Amino acid sequence: MKILISIFVVITFFTLANTVIVAQDREVTVILLRHAEKTDATSSDPELSAEGKERAQRLVMKIGKYRPGAFYSTDYKRTRDTIAPLAAKRNKEVKIYDARKPRELLDAIMKSSTKRFVISGHSNTIPGLANLITKKDLFKNLDDFEYTVIWLIRLKNGKVTKLELLDY
Repeated sequence: MKILISIFVVITFFTLANTVIVAQDREVTVILLRHAEKTDATSSDPELSAEGKERAQRLVMKIGKYRPGAFYSTDYKRTRDTIAPLAAKRNKEVKIYDARKPRELLDAIMKSSTKRFVISGHSNTIPGLANLITKKDLFKNLDDFEYTVIWLIRLKNGKVTKLELLDY
């Protein structure tokens, strides 16, 4: 019986030690973007315009090479539809997040086994999320006509190793 307990303790120790090592070497890529152009500015939930739909297709080409494994969007047509073509190409669903709770989203990302994420939000939420991830106040809200910026943030062990601003 003592041998079985000893074996169990040793196996448990190595399993936990391995988990800690994996967690310390965790690399994550977070891709943030504002939704593409919308149709009717007077509607509370407008759809993408023709130009916005074209931009969503360009996103497939621009971001597809990173092979994202998870997609998050606020619960609006324009944010969901911006990343839907890319999520469909990757056979993934778009999950909804609450932009008022960015810390919850970031915690879920850091706890996930997925390595690459795409997050679609708004002119007044994505820059703040980028600031939260980088732990610096670098980015201000986007102007209404700004749709082209993509934040590509690479993290290792929860620390930013690379920050790129891409255009699409």
